[in-house]
Amino acid sequence: MTLIWLGLFSGIAFGFVVQRVGATDAHRMARAHLMLDADIPRFMLLAVALSAVGLFGLQSAGVGRVLPLPTSIVATGLAAVIFGIGWGLTGYCPGTTWAAAGEGRMDAVFALLGGLAGAALFAQLHETLVPILYDPTNVGQITLTDLFGNQAVAVAMLVIVFGMCTWGIGRLWRS
Repeated sequence: MTLIWLGLFSGIAFGFVVQRVGATDAHRMARAHLMLDADIPRFMLLAVALSAVGLFGLQSAGVGRVLPLPTSIVATGLAAVIFGIGWGLTGYCPGTTWAAAGEGRMDAVFALLGGLAGAALFAQLHETLVPILYDPTNVGQITLTDLFGNQAVAVAMLVIVFGMCTWGIGRLWRS
């Protein structure tokens, strides 16, 4: 029961931060995609880097675990294209859609309904799509830990690269 409360608190806290940084505003997201506003991309990079450090800490304490799924080139590529089209059309990614809908933005409510309809369609077609799109180009699990041979080094490299990207975005995108 404690984990449920911890998850609920973490979700509310993250939603608050997402709202405060402006990621629930489709116009700010469009400005970020046009490289006119650097706040949201910097926030997203920082969130991933901090999450990696936090997850590493939880795993080191014996609390957290990671279950990486095998990677399929075609399925992942197709999913990325669909994700990008949805983000481009609505101005929201899945997480910010929920936050913006909770904020009362009607455009986000319609984006959320479209996302749920897409998820329901995928659930119906999943068994048919796996042998066609997923299995032929399944390359197994790919992780940074496998690449660097050590989880601490992998986390450090991720933080360094994302830190450099955050700095670069701040320098290149004058916001």
